[in-house]
Amino acid sequence: MGLLRGMARTAVVAGTATAVSNRVSRRQAGRWAEQDALHAQAQYEAPPQYAAPPPAPASSGDDVIAQLERLGELRESGVLTDAEFAAQKARLLGS
Repeated sequence: MGLLRGMARTAVVAGTATAVSNRVSRRQAGRWAEQDALHAQAQYEAPPQYAAPPPAPASSGDDVIAQLERLGELRESGVLTDAEFAAQKARLLGS
């Protein structure tokens, strides 16, 4: 009876160890598959959006002078009020 009991105990221990080992292997494989899926998904995501380019630089000096002269003519002819002229002048000069 002692030999049979020892063999049975060994079989139970070996079976339990095998079952636990298989479960751990499956769980680890699942984690690795999940990580691989996350890495693959990150590769196919849309590229990051960048800010819009800055506005074009202010007009060159000659253009600004010509526009100021035109604003002065419009003010003298009565099309623009002094306040409108000052607002447009400030916009052109960037101040």
